[in-house]
Amino acid sequence: MFEEDKDDKIYNLIISNGIDKTGEYRQFTQKLFEKVDFLWKESITGSYATAGDEFYNKIDRVIILAGLYKDNKEQIDELVEAAEKYDIPIVLVRPYGLEEVPEELEEKAATIVGWNGNCIVDSIKNSDELN
Repeated sequence: MFEEDKDDKIYNLIISNGIDKTGEYRQFTQKLFEKVDFLWKESITGSYATAGDEFYNKIDRVIILAGLYKDNKEQIDELVEAAEKYDIPIVLVRPYGLEEVPEELEEKAATIVGWNGNCIVDSIKNSDELN
């Protein structure tokens, strides 16, 4: 990595979670941990619908794991609504091993990405340029 390419920003992320029969959340966070040149932290709240300005104003990106949508639709819809309200770019991650994403999520995402660690990091870093 060239010195001028070094990104010291710590990205504050919300990553969708909940009922996760296939372990996508764990797999996704492992991809992020493997990218030692990418600095990030995760913010969590008990309810995305009731969290306010103080919580959302510090968030850089919302990551939606599309594979969790079916079993966590209400929670993810609340998260998407909050991201739109606070103008936070949404990075939509395809279901593991599949190409299709729910159309209602695709329409709201700044970018859609698969499971390649480099592509995930690039999508997170560049999603506000696409928004």
